[in-house]
Amino acid sequence: MSQQHGPVTAAVMTGTMPDMPDHDGPLQHHFDDMAQQNESSALGMWLFLLTELMFFGGVMTAYAVYRYLFNAAFAEGASHLDVRLGTTNTIILIFSSLTMALAVRAAQMDKRKLLVGLLIATMLFGGAFLVIKGIEYAHKWEAGHVPGAYFHYEGPLANHVHLFFSFYFTMTGIHALHMVLGIGWMAWLVLRSARGDFGVGYYAPIEMTGLYWHFVDIVWIFLFPLLYLFGAGAAAGH
Repeated sequence: MSQQHGPVTAAVMTGTMPDMPDHDGPLQHHFDDMAQQNESSALGMWLFLLTELMFFGGVMTAYAVYRYLFNAAFAEGASHLDVRLGTTNTIILIFSSLTMALAVRAAQMDKRKLLVGLLIATMLFGGAFLVIKGIEYAHKWEAGHVPGAYFHYEGPLANHVHLFFSFYFTMTGIHALHMVLGIGWMAWLVLRSARGDFGVGYYAPIEMTGLYWHFVDIVWIFLFPLLYLFGAGAAAGH
């Protein structure tokens, strides 16, 4: 009675083994080579960023609609934001994007110490951003501008100013959460970089983290004028 055997079983029985892909090192077993793995990683990250873009785009669109409907109230609320702190944070994030881009380059050139230093610098910039944002939040808490039961604002536009601050804390809070996640991920990359996991042949995690971090920075570049500069311009017009 004849039996059917698969190619691997038949090869074992005959004493010959077919060529199998070498999956030693960072190459995962379900990929044929590093090029395929890197392409899949890039595709996955871009798809993830696309979902993030739709989320932030939806929130910003809602903000723009309500700003148009309640222009005076949103201008009044935005005038209470500290443009200097917002500008400082914008500069900080621009520098963090630079250090992140240089970190990717350092990984590509197999410069381990430089890579570790640049990742730490990016984390420090991100931490500085969060500290300044925390200072801003503390000021809003002291002024009674945090949405909720303890919100306090005098004037006929109080309800719609409350709406403005609801958007402000929602958008900046979610953005800050993305930064916390990015910094945490980079801390893990620092440990891996220090032990030499990345180099000329393998730096995809550094590159994908760079894409994520640049996206987070770009989101802030849109949030800054929407929230801060609009209020400054409106206040200057009075």
